Amino acid sequence: MTDTEDFEDLDDSEALPPFIFMPNPRGINQYTHCPSKDDKRVEKLLREYDQHEVKSPKLLTELLWAEHSIQMRCKKDYKILDSHTTTATLPETVKRQLVLDELERDPGRRQGPPLIKEGIWMRTGLDLTRDYVEEEMRFQDPEGFQLRDPTAKRIKRRALVNVGIHEEWSGDGHDKLKRIGLAIYGIRDVWSGKWLGLWVIPDNRLKDVVAYLWLSLVEEYGGLPIQTTTDCGSETTMVYGLGTALREAFFPDFPVDEIPAHRFLRSVHNITIEWGWSQLKFQFDANVDEFWDHGFIDGIYDPYKDEHIALARWLWARVVQKEINGWKERFNAHKPRKDPQKVNPSGVAPNIAFTLYEKYGGINCLRKFTDEGLTMISALKKNLQLMNCFSSFPQLSQKDVKLL
Repeated sequence: MTDTEDFEDLDDSEALPPFIFMPNPRGINQYTHCPSKDDKRVEKLLREYDQHEVKSPKLLTELLWAEHSIQMRCKKDYKILDSHTTTATLPETVKRQLVLDELERDPGRRQGPPLIKEGIWMRTGLDLTRDYVEEEMRFQDPEGFQLRDPTAKRIKRRALVNVGIHEEWSGDGHDKLKRIGLAIYGIRDVWSGKWLGLWVIPDNRLKDVVAYLWLSLVEEYGGLPIQTTTDCGSETTMVYGLGTALREAFFPDFPVDEIPAHRFLRSVHNITIEWGWSQLKFQFDANVDEFWDHGFIDGIYDPYKDEHIALARWLWARVVQKEINGWKERFNAHKPRKDPQKVNPSGVAPNIAFTLYEKYGGINCLRKFTDEGLTMISALKKNLQLMNCFSSFPQLSQKDVKLL
């Protein structure tokens, strides 16, 4: 008698249970940290990474595990489409309008296809291929490519060599928008190139303001960098004093006479921040100037009325801060071309280099504060007198608003 005949002769009560023939009846697998397909939090995280141009499944896996202790699921489980699928499925009129809308936001014609593509994705969530965006831009605005052709002479740069994140913060002010009553101050991490902060303020020449912004970053990250570098302006003297005093008080194992907490550089040698300003000027400032001038040309405000100028500056301070936050997010998520002559990370987005610093040969140099130290940082911020620092922003009374 064969085995098959033996099974056929068994009664129903003697038959083998069905779950024996199931490969995994309990539905338990080896990936204990793998979320379900309907996990909204994971879907949100994947969409945020996708929006920041993180496409590689391997890199997504590393970031999800490093930042959230989550094991990767396939993006298709959450219906996240790649750029090729999106470009192939969207109607031609819709794709063309997306490119045209983004070009209208760049009247200075400073942004090339990669930045226009990123802008469309950041604003709409629709990811078009770079080839399509470039083809459409060449059809709609061929002169823009000639305008963006670099012809200016550049200062020779030295190779920057750093050991990791928070080894050096580079800070400086940006004055190109002062004609409309706005100034900018920024700080970048030198090793990763990430913008740590960009702030729109009335005046970036006030030492209390610069010190407050620097302390805000110290409080945000919970510690001190090994060194801060700025130019030699008087507005950075308080940062110099605070950095030196905090180092001596909380981290005496790093003597300031051996490794200064603050270093002054000429602007031409403060490469990281100056290069950042060149990108901001090229991609951002020209557009702000265009839109500001249109307000006068189109008769939206009268530059000879104090009330109009006051209202315009009051509104623009908030609008420009919102826009510059978006620019910073795009810059930090942008993957530049690989530079074989660069010692610090290249060919990788600053956000990724900053988060996965060990993968790119870096270390975390941040000197962490204790709870007592962070309490002192908060107290120092409160003691700074900032009310007078914002007096250059015109104040509007209710009567002025009614007259407008």
